[in-house]
Amino acid sequence: MDYTTQMDAARKGIITREMELVARKEKRTAEEIRQWVAEGRAAIPCNRVHKALDPNGIGSMLKTKINVNLGTSRDCMDLDTEVEKVNRAVAMGAEAIMDLSSFGDTRVFRRRLTAECPAIIGTVPIYDAVVYYHKALKEITTEEWLDIVRMHAEDGVDFMTIHCGINRSTAKRFKENRHLTNIVSRGGSIIFAWMEMTGKENPFYEHFDDILEICREYDVTLSLGDACRPGCLKDASDISQIEELVTLGELTRRAWEKDVQVIIEGPGHMPLNQIEANMRIQKEICKGAPFYVLGPLVTDVAPGYDHITAAIGGALAAAAGASFLCYVTPAEHLRLPNVDDVKEGIIASRIAAHAADIAKGIPSAMDWDNEMSLARKNLDWEKMFSLAIDPEKARRYRAEAKPEKEDTCSMCGNFCAVKNMNRILDGEIVNIFEE
Repeated sequence: MDYTTQMDAARKGIITREMELVARKEKRTAEEIRQWVAEGRAAIPCNRVHKALDPNGIGSMLKTKINVNLGTSRDCMDLDTEVEKVNRAVAMGAEAIMDLSSFGDTRVFRRRLTAECPAIIGTVPIYDAVVYYHKALKEITTEEWLDIVRMHAEDGVDFMTIHCGINRSTAKRFKENRHLTNIVSRGGSIIFAWMEMTGKENPFYEHFDDILEICREYDVTLSLGDACRPGCLKDASDISQIEELVTLGELTRRAWEKDVQVIIEGPGHMPLNQIEANMRIQKEICKGAPFYVLGPLVTDVAPGYDHITAAIGGALAAAAGASFLCYVTPAEHLRLPNVDDVKEGIIASRIAAHAADIAKGIPSAMDWDNEMSLARKNLDWEKMFSLAIDPEKARRYRAEAKPEKEDTCSMCGNFCAVKNMNRILDGEIVNIFEE
């Protein structure tokens, strides 16, 4: 090839196969995609080792994408169950799968994903280092942290969350301005603890150039992790979060100088009235790099329903410029999600993403809604089911309460406004009680 990464190709004026595929999906021109990738405003995560990949673009001018977090843990080690979740997630429209496995032989699952799964695959190497080396945290060396990054690149991972924004300076500021919920990022808490115990600098920050060389070699997109993201509403937009974001902006510039694609991770928990401002601040500090948010969750009091709190925040965030929504399931804060939780989380996130795409004027986004509206006007139930974001649930709900008249539903019956307006406008008589 005449290029190393998608960004390198784009800057050389080369339109890659991946850019062409993304352009067709987005109803954009390949030249538009190339230009946005060259500028860093869009990313196409596509490790060249991941042969099963069906590429997608991530950027605020593109359709909002969904990421699904999965993976094994000490309490749930069934690989087949996790693979079933992955397959269900892809079938339901998730564009990315993030493997957060934290127990067992994590490489087996990771390699299976990159061998078989068409979705973008992401990982967090910090988690895996703890599992892989299986020794006291403070005994893991700087070299060993970096070796895990290379291992994940070799295994075909398309993007990696690297917690390099929290350095010793940020950590000192954090200790002086403590969060109510401290650090809730798993990767952030691990590297913070390592720095505290060893007295050393964050190896991912100190050796950022080495990480860039690995990413450039395999075309891995860097997802710059937000260790200091707010874990509750009270911690939102505090000094630690903003200081880390400034560092991530500096690291974004350095990555782009090496033609490495970048995504910026964001909050977290955040009141509704702060979300839009946070999106604008990120866009300014990180020069338009795609923003990847967890939620944001707009209230802290809804365990069991956090897929809803996250969808509310996600819709507002994406409408204001976020590009990538990490799904949240009803099991958030409670346990590892099961297959049903995964479905609920994906559907909620897809609703948020689609609502945002309509708000920001993504080409053809509202065509889907217009088709559904026409089917409702025509009382075409089969068409409504086929267009529904969850056809199975829509069909089941209707079947559970079969109406007396097939052209109505059990809510309105002969009082159905749609049915009666269709009749009266066609010159027919409407006589509700005698039908």
